[in-house]
Amino acid sequence: MKLRANLIIGGALFALAIVVGLLAPWLAHTDPVLDANLMNAEEAPSWTWWFGTDAQGRDIYSRVVYGARISLTVGIVSQLINSVIGVALGLSAGYWGGWWDDFVNGLTNLMLAIPSLIFALAIMAVLGPGLTSLLIALGLTNWSFTCRLARASALSLRSQGYVQAARVLGYGDLRIMISQLLPNMLGPIIVIGTLGMGSAVLSEAALSFLGLGVRPPFPSWGSMLSEAREQITTAPWLSVFPGLAIFLTVLGLNLLGDGLRDILDPQSRSRRI
Repeated sequence: MKLRANLIIGGALFALAIVVGLLAPWLAHTDPVLDANLMNAEEAPSWTWWFGTDAQGRDIYSRVVYGARISLTVGIVSQLINSVIGVALGLSAGYWGGWWDDFVNGLTNLMLAIPSLIFALAIMAVLGPGLTSLLIALGLTNWSFTCRLARASALSLRSQGYVQAARVLGYGDLRIMISQLLPNMLGPIIVIGTLGMGSAVLSEAALSFLGLGVRPPFPSWGSMLSEAREQITTAPWLSVFPGLAIFLTVLGLNLLGDGLRDILDPQSRSRRI
């Protein structure tokens, strides 16, 4: 029951964030950038302003709703990049072995030795702030875990009977990796990808908080926290609601990944039972 609850609650929170991002033009009350009115600056939450307003008089609720688009786009796209890089390197290294395996292992160890946020900061310092730079930076920093998982799976699967049969039938290495090995390692990759999306959302928030993410006045949850830090005591709602959005989204992704792991990994499920 607990395992199913994790999956249901996590999936519901993540689905809610996705729906909010997709339906932002219909859910938002005002334009998050253009509808600024200093006469309404720093209004507390009320029936008129559900989440209050910021120092420019913009509706915080609308900005949180539109911020879901940017934060989730960064989380999903950057993790897709990480997954493609990690699977390509790990799968080929585990299947071919030899010097290529040694090279990928060394590169993976190097990436694990460098804190991902520090590496992302270095990339952003070179590329400059912006959504594209953010996607590149986060897409190149967290592939090492996926790579190790894919390599370990390939090492254990390459000696299986169906792989040997595929070789006898004349399948090439690339076809064997894609058609025989990859489908049998998708479960763990999906799990680590789900958890990685939560990490990417947090990293986006951290980089945007430091001023290296999405450029103002476009809203992302991290940039909203950055703008709110000077009014943390006088207008706490400026930071409460984007912070709550980050918390619920990351919590949902972690619960979803935990539930998927328990379903796709029978050994993990039996240990918990």
